[in-house]
Amino acid sequence: SQLSQALNGLSDRAKEAKEFLVQLRNMVQQIQENSVEFEACLVAQCDALIDALNRRKAQLLSRVNKEHEHKLKVVRDQISHCTVKLRQTTGLMEYCLEVIKENDPSGFLQISDALIRRVHLTEDQWGKGTLTPRMTTDFDLNLDNAPLLQSIHQLDFVQMKVSSPVPAPPILQLEECCTHNNSATLSWKQPPLSTVQVEGYILELDDGNGGQFREVYVGKETMCTVDGLHFNSTYSARVKAFNKSGVSPYSKTLVLQTSEDTQSEEQTLPFPVPLERSQLRRMSPFSSTLNLQPSFSGRSYFELRSSAHQLSLHSSLQSLNSAVAWFSFDPASAHADIIFSNDNLTVTCNSYDDRVVLGKTGFSKGLHYWELSIDRYDNHPDPAFGVARIDVLKDAMLGKDDKAWAMYVDNNRSWFMHNNSHTNRTEGGITKGATVGVLLDLTRRTLTFSINEDQQGPVAFENLEGLFFPAVSPNRNVQV
Repeated sequence: SQLSQALNGLSDRAKEAKEFLVQLRNMVQQIQENSVEFEACLVAQCDALIDALNRRKAQLLSRVNKEHEHKLKVVRDQISHCTVKLRQTTGLMEYCLEVIKENDPSGFLQISDALIRRVHLTEDQWGKGTLTPRMTTDFDLNLDNAPLLQSIHQLDFVQMKVSSPVPAPPILQLEECCTHNNSATLSWKQPPLSTVQVEGYILELDDGNGGQFREVYVGKETMCTVDGLHFNSTYSARVKAFNKSGVSPYSKTLVLQTSEDTQSEEQTLPFPVPLERSQLRRMSPFSSTLNLQPSFSGRSYFELRSSAHQLSLHSSLQSLNSAVAWFSFDPASAHADIIFSNDNLTVTCNSYDDRVVLGKTGFSKGLHYWELSIDRYDNHPDPAFGVARIDVLKDAMLGKDDKAWAMYVDNNRSWFMHNNSHTNRTEGGITKGATVGVLLDLTRRTLTFSINEDQQGPVAFENLEGLFFPAVSPNRNVQV
């Protein structure tokens, strides 16, 4: 009886062992099938990365080719232009040498004055910038592949089960978020009781017109200021956190209104609290000294005149909307020789050399127009007016480097200049009391200048893209 009971128990264990062996054999088959499936998935993912890299390589090569063709065209055009001018100059010189040989004094005197004027005029045509290359031979393109290589080296498998969870959604700190002119500052934090480690944050903003969100900041900081937004526009912002385990859900969406027609330093958003459209208070460390004035209905700043380029400029200005942002010059980014007065609306310089000063507001979209008055003009200097990047050279004339697009002008004529290339000499200069207008059309990506409400030359620059600040380069002989 005891042996029979013991055998029954052992029989049960043997039966369980047989069932377990069947289970293990099934696992071998399943592992083989899963391995084939996983390998196919891995190959497909890597092939997709390679395809994406090849497409990006083709796009980058296309950009290099376009830059190559553009440089060749500019240089060939300048060669052709200089060849024609040199041929004309040489012909005039040969003719003048033959005239000098004239033995008849009366015959010589009949044409000498006209020849002298023609020689002087031809000499003037070889003025500033004519013998300066309009294009550099260097390709200012630098492929930054370090982040991608680092990502490739870090490419690895993510375990299906992780020991630490993903972060909790960040909390936007409404009392520290603010808008000013066309800039927005956002601040956020982790939930107070959260103990999950966070490696960084991703801030996203839409296009101001209800479009798709796009990343504007990735990093460890919990505060970010975004410049160059549209004026009088409503933007939605959200933020999420990430660590090695993954990415958190998004925070609640915050709606921001850029400046329109307010005289107050503080922006108030008339939306109910449940929709996260609460009042925003400006933080003093991030506030600016720009003097915002009431906006007024848009109008054409130019009278309609007869020439084609003036008609075009008038047409562009008619499309200005009613949002007007008043800005001043920026002492913080200006050269040390710049002298400010009139609440930073007036500048001059204590040096005979040209120095650069920027406006405080940058533009990346839309149509923008501003005017500058010449308060003092002594000894015929040639100040420059235009737009520049924030990191433009401050100790040289505006337009000497590739960070500025400008028109420099004296009392008789003007030139356009970018990257030390001078183009489009145009008759007509400035005097004390003159007004210089700057029209930055980032919809058409063009820059146009005017003097006393008349367009100066053709469209100065095209294909502009990025963030631009109003800019001026005066010296001690001019006050703007």
